[in-house]
Amino acid sequence: MGNVERLPGKVAVITGGASGIGLATARRLVAEGARVVIGDIDADRLKAAESDLGDAVAGLRCDVRAEDDVESLMAMAESRFGGLHVAFANAGVGTLGLITDSSAADWTRVIEVNLLGPMLTVKHAARRMPDGGSIIITASLNAVQPAAGMSAYCCSKAALAMLAQVAALELGPRRIRVNAIGPGLVRTPLSEGMWLAPALIEEFADNAPLAAAITPDDVASLVAFLASDEASSITGTLQLIDGGAHTRRYPDILVRFAEAASADGTPA
Repeated sequence: MGNVERLPGKVAVITGGASGIGLATARRLVAEGARVVIGDIDADRLKAAESDLGDAVAGLRCDVRAEDDVESLMAMAESRFGGLHVAFANAGVGTLGLITDSSAADWTRVIEVNLLGPMLTVKHAARRMPDGGSIIITASLNAVQPAAGMSAYCCSKAALAMLAQVAALELGPRRIRVNAIGPGLVRTPLSEGMWLAPALIEEFADNAPLAAAITPDDVASLVAFLASDEASSITGTLQLIDGGAHTRRYPDILVRFAEAASADGTPA
């Protein structure tokens, strides 16, 4: 990480900040000198994060689908820490199933959390952020690589890559940078179910030129860079952090789960 703090005096907001990539990023930004407001729907994890990270962090329950919740999160950054310089739109959900088996309710939930939520985060962060701030959006490898059974997730993440471009255009005159990140497979509470199928994890590794696992801390390092002045000329991009997996193919998750279920005697 180095010995020089890159974000002294900065205030950041992170949605989905109480676990996984969000929590790792909160920890990293605090280490870089920032103070952080984390929003999450899990009240217990919020309390645990506040206890773990101390006075530099404040938590607030936030459902990113609710505009009032998102606005309150940004207001808390100002009231608690005196400003807002960095926003990380990280909250997300997924669903699994063929398009022909998908319900409108499941699709709507994924689109609302994964796309509407980041749009509201960008909207209300930009309204309060001074010129020269940074907004980062968690997209995915699936913004560029399709996966059978993940239509809602893939479509929402592809849309986020475009949201970052449009927001970068609109906010560029204020020197507010907007970038999306595209993690590959990272072990978090959201993706934990993947590890129920060991062959699937092996296939992910086989399909990435750099087969080493990507950790939440790896992603946090990328976010910290994009939040800092070191990335002052970077905006409107999708920064993949996938071990090169986009150069190959995405595993067939439905097939691998069916094989795992068959192996342990569970009806597929």
